[in-house]
Amino acid sequence: MRRILLLAPLLLLTVGCGTVVRSSADEATDSAREVARKAGERLYGQRPRTAEEVGRSAAGLDGVEVLRVTGTSTHEGDGVDVVVRTSGTAYNGWLDPQEVDAQRCFTLRVSPAAEWDEDPVDVDCPDGPALTFARPSAPPRLPAEELRAALPQVPEDGEADEAEVRGALAGLDLPPSVRTEVKTDDGRIGVILSVQGNGFDPQDCVLARVGPGDTVVWVPPTVQRMPGEGGCTVGNALDPAAVPH
Repeated sequence: MRRILLLAPLLLLTVGCGTVVRSSADEATDSAREVARKAGERLYGQRPRTAEEVGRSAAGLDGVEVLRVTGTSTHEGDGVDVVVRTSGTAYNGWLDPQEVDAQRCFTLRVSPAAEWDEDPVDVDCPDGPALTFARPSAPPRLPAEELRAALPQVPEDGEADEAEVRGALAGLDLPPSVRTEVKTDDGRIGVILSVQGNGFDPQDCVLARVGPGDTVVWVPPTVQRMPGEGGCTVGNALDPAAVPH
């Protein structure tokens, strides 16, 4: 009877002839790889980004440490490669229910040519601590209320003066990153304040129109500020497009 009891664990381990029993270390590695794969899915996108932007985004993901970033931007050359370190866990099993931890490193490729569910590539972990990234500088605020207060109020029987409008803009002391445009058409003056967009997200802009009895300042709706919609143009300030329903 004693021999049967001693052999019982061995029989349990060999159940399923021909089946390869994966180790807990392999399962923990697979768990770490899955964290990296999901990170790659989060980083995927067609919007152009610099290597620093990609690295910062990766470093902000749960369970991900960024150890190396190579490349210039997602849309130059082969894109951006990010080496990340992730962790995974598994258990030995009911015979030895201890947790097994694994830390592994993988390369994630971020490029328009990459697939959304592209498998991360196993690599040796580089020496050194995880990289840190400074917070991106906030875009300048567009002073809609200050613009409204600065623009002249023209009487209904008066005449709009472009020089006066330009003087009001100069008095706002706008930072160089804020683009301004002024255009006169049929007695009305259109004004736009904007910052450069990335070509994918809604652009930030403020529009204004100055005319006899008609000085207004507004921000176009989001749908009009999308790339290609023409909402952030001086033409839209002079003749606003209808808001889609």
